[in-house]
Amino acid sequence: MPMHERIIPYLERAGLYHLARLNSQWFWLDEPLVSAFVERWRPETHTFHMPFGECTVTLQDVAFQLGLPVDGEAVSGCLGEFETYMEGGRPAWEWFEDLFGERPPPNKVKQMTVHFTWFHERFRVLPPDASEETVRIYARAYIMMLLSTQLFGDKSANRVHIRWLPFVANLDGMGRYSWGSAALAWLYRCMCRVANRNVTNLAGPLQLLQSWIFWRFPSLRPAGFEVSSFPLASRWSAYLPPNDGKEQRVIRYRLALDRLTARDVSFIAARVLLFV
Repeated sequence: MPMHERIIPYLERAGLYHLARLNSQWFWLDEPLVSAFVERWRPETHTFHMPFGECTVTLQDVAFQLGLPVDGEAVSGCLGEFETYMEGGRPAWEWFEDLFGERPPPNKVKQMTVHFTWFHERFRVLPPDASEETVRIYARAYIMMLLSTQLFGDKSANRVHIRWLPFVANLDGMGRYSWGSAALAWLYRCMCRVANRNVTNLAGPLQLLQSWIFWRFPSLRPAGFEVSSFPLASRWSAYLPPNDGKEQRVIRYRLALDRLTARDVSFIAARVLLFV
């Protein structure tokens, strides 16, 4: 969904503007590479176990890779039973209608989620003469999409959860939250889930993980991406991994990880910002 100029001030105040900029240029996920790393994830320590020791994605990485705030209040609240958890005891969908001016059709609703195509089709084009209240509605829709698909996506990868209603109801107050901490916690949780042999599909902010891999392990990064800017994940915007031979590529990545040493790890990602 395009980022209209008139909703940018709301994204800036919410601390989500840099993530929104990335939203228009996300790179493709290298599934064999990510899978090889996730195989080394240990839920008991929240770290990747490597031949040279342990390492993990940190809050500093989230701040630099995605440009998200890591200070502020925790992103918390009810994650289920939205039928009863809403402002003033009202049903969730009544509050949804108040914030967006209408309800999605029944065929676009599944439990407490809305199919992303409804948001995309309904709020894609902001009318040129839109009032400020209409702009706020479009900003809410964009943020709902952004959070549900880029930071806190689930395995469906195509649904927007209405758990974010309490946050978008107060757009001016969204900037007080630590979105970076919440994104990192969700990445950890998703990787812990997939560590269970009964779970096969990995969800979460996987572009964060892949960008971290490229920055921290130069021998694994693609060639030809030398220009850096903020946020750091934008460096790989044109990256397109091969789409064939995935099983063989997983094997090659496993062997590459087995041969890593401490000298193969880069710790300069944060310092790059001093020169851009």
